[in-house]
Amino acid sequence: MGKGKEGFSLLEVLIVIALLSVIIMMGSETFMAIVKGSKKETGSASTQIESILSLNVIRYDVEHAGYGICMGFLGGINYQEAVDSEGANYNDAPSGVPRPILSGNNVGFNSSDRLVVKSVLVGTNETCTKWTYVRFGEAPKTWDNYKINLQNGERVIVIKPCGPDKIDRLVVSSDGSFFTLFSSSGLGTDFTPKAPNEKYIIYGVDPDSPLRMPFNRADYFVMRPSSGIPVRCAPNTGILYKANLNHANGRFTYMPIMDCVADFQVIFGIDTNGDKIVDSYVDDISGYDASTIRNRVKEVRIYILTHEGGMDRDFSYGEKKIYVGEFGRGREFDLSLMIGGNWQNFRWKVYSVVIKPRNL
Repeated sequence: MGKGKEGFSLLEVLIVIALLSVIIMMGSETFMAIVKGSKKETGSASTQIESILSLNVIRYDVEHAGYGICMGFLGGINYQEAVDSEGANYNDAPSGVPRPILSGNNVGFNSSDRLVVKSVLVGTNETCTKWTYVRFGEAPKTWDNYKINLQNGERVIVIKPCGPDKIDRLVVSSDGSFFTLFSSSGLGTDFTPKAPNEKYIIYGVDPDSPLRMPFNRADYFVMRPSSGIPVRCAPNTGILYKANLNHANGRFTYMPIMDCVADFQVIFGIDTNGDKIVDSYVDDISGYDASTIRNRVKEVRIYILTHEGGMDRDFSYGEKKIYVGEFGRGREFDLSLMIGGNWQNFRWKVYSVVIKPRNL
């Protein structure tokens, strides 16, 4: 080394290395904390988005409960519904007037509820979103937008709008058929208005399956399948399903709409005196017939207990019990008892939605 130039001593080099190591370690811990926090936030946001989408699915179906559903029949009828034992508990077949909405109180997984919606619109096909009408002596109305027109051969039901008794009645043919195949040129004598100024409403139900019931049906319930539960879900939680009843065989097609669900409760707002204002809340309308449901049910309140994100050992949920419902209806859910170990390491939340059915 040249004159006037001095190097670093070994001690100085070691000190610098030690300081750099500390800085790197601190930076690494900070970085890992940021990554960990980011994962938590991402998981929480993902759960919230899923929940919002699920609630919108339920909202749409409940808002349209009873759409396209008759309140009586023009002729004798014999139809079918669900064939499995749980689903059959909510059948109105073979000849009952369909109840547009009903539920089973504390009958499912973790004593959760089951919600049943009957409506043309709860199907999963495009046909069920189409409708038209036919006047006496005319062919069915054709809309300007061809995409919403019923296609020849699709399965439809025909409703005669309310008469003096204010009851919409399903047209049943002379041979007992309650549906027919759509034809743009006409539906045949049995499904055609019989008098001048008379108009029948035509609703699409299914594109190709012979109808077993004059409506579509969707059941909502929580179930824990033998496989397929996401690893992030807490113990003893299940999946909230929308199950559509198939016309072909009377069995359900399951569509998962929310994971990690611990409880699902349904409460109904009831008008008891006919002033169209909710003055009572109940969680069981199994004793109501179709007419009572239409006249009295003004609100449907849905409550879903789930958790945001996965387990977080650095987090501790404060309350051991959480109420799923309102107005003294629903239930108190004991997390420590129902979920078990590590229940406090999940961010529990009750999602709720208040729905006013449009067709009741």
